[in-house]
Amino acid sequence: MAFIVKVPGINGLGKTRGCEKAPNEILKSLKEIHSNENGKSVDAQLLGLEEVHINNENIKEANKLVYKNSFEMFEEKPRVIFLGGDHSVSYPITRAFFDYCQNSGKEPCLIVFDAHADCMEPMKEPTHEEWLRKLIEDGFSVENILLVGVRNMWKDEIKFLKDRKIRIITMNQLLENLQDTCEIIMEFANGKELYVSIDIDVIDPCFAPGTGYQEQGGLPSRDFIYLIQRINKMKNLRAVDIVEINPEKDKNNMTVKLGAKILSELI
Repeated sequence: MAFIVKVPGINGLGKTRGCEKAPNEILKSLKEIHSNENGKSVDAQLLGLEEVHINNENIKEANKLVYKNSFEMFEEKPRVIFLGGDHSVSYPITRAFFDYCQNSGKEPCLIVFDAHADCMEPMKEPTHEEWLRKLIEDGFSVENILLVGVRNMWKDEIKFLKDRKIRIITMNQLLENLQDTCEIIMEFANGKELYVSIDIDVIDPCFAPGTGYQEQGGLPSRDFIYLIQRINKMKNLRAVDIVEINPEKDKNNMTVKLGAKILSELI
């Protein structure tokens, strides 16, 4: 069974305030789910659970703490699910994953489900808009990075991704043939240590309104659950993060409940 780590970090220059509440709200909503769609019983009380206690007023120290805890998790646990927080928490977590794989002689693979590329010029402590570019600049192999569902990029990001030949699966590719595209995604990760990062805004805002940067034309929640169910069957799936859920911006708890639904399919 996957081990769950709460990482309530935010570094979105004030724009993502509220995301730090998501881990507790998702776990609260998980108590309403009695089983996942495979018929596996879900008992929130029996889950392995830990929290990284973050001071969001000191991002540098918060990132060090998240990195340290994540690295230990990768060494100790066969599979870990991280509940953010905004997407900035993915930087110290994936950096720890990258270093863990290098130390272990394993090949890391990163699949990012996101409406945005998160590849702006990074600040000293990368925000939710820059974390992926910083990871790439740190040395994570671009050949092992796949972006899925990106549909709004800045001009600089388009150039950055094109120059580095980073692969993108578009929304139209997903919707034209979901099953075949899912096979392509899984084949991309075959034989590598897999980390999956889920920004909830990959899903259309009519299904997931509780996020800071809504982008129209996203995936239906049903299609995304299918993708996650398929990816969850991969034995090389080592870690997942679920980020950018903002309970303060939610409507009727829809996004929090969807986060809990996704989590239930992964445990």
